[in-house]
Amino acid sequence: MSFYVTQGNLEAKTRDWLAQIAPFNTHKLELCKDKAALIVVDMQKFFLDPDSPSFTCGGPAVLPTIKRLIEAFRNAGRPVIYTRHVHHRNLIDAGIMAGWWEGMCLEGSTESEVCDEIAPVAGEKEILKHRYSAFYNTDLETVLRCCKIEDLVITGVMTNMCCESTARDAYFRDYKVFFLADATGSVTEEMHVASLLNLAFGFAFVTTADNVIKQISG
Repeated sequence: MSFYVTQGNLEAKTRDWLAQIAPFNTHKLELCKDKAALIVVDMQKFFLDPDSPSFTCGGPAVLPTIKRLIEAFRNAGRPVIYTRHVHHRNLIDAGIMAGWWEGMCLEGSTESEVCDEIAPVAGEKEILKHRYSAFYNTDLETVLRCCKIEDLVITGVMTNMCCESTARDAYFRDYKVFFLADATGSVTEEMHVASLLNLAFGFAFVTTADNVIKQISG
């Protein structure tokens, strides 16, 4: 199986991606530690299992990076919010998606859980969603408002699907969006870079985990 990125070449790939989008990644943002939250999008076993019909090869590559981010946010006392894309076993909430995808992630299944390495701890919020954006028909916005969050750091899978959709919806709601090139993953490099380019142009500051960790730990 050929992967467009691995844990071993992620750093070099990230430098190349950021260089490609640099002419458009001009809206530099500074993270406000006291108003920041980390969003971990759909890092579920369903998407990280090579035998799954929805396996996302970029996911395992960025898993250790996301783990470092989670630890940094927890140490800083900042919220870590997880999303899980799930559907009812009878697919009564699937709509057009039922005919779009080969496999559906069913609520209550082992596959629907966040992978063990970065599983939520007691007290951390999990958003269950039925569409790509974590804002669509969920309580995410209510949680963010109650926690007085203004800055969102977005990680997870897939870069060009649920991560990008969530980032766009966050921007529409006037959140500052920090989209991490080395902590989001897709199924091809072309899809990943296309999303980074589009988001940098109009929706987010595309940056790295190290940059965010430095600011959240300061």
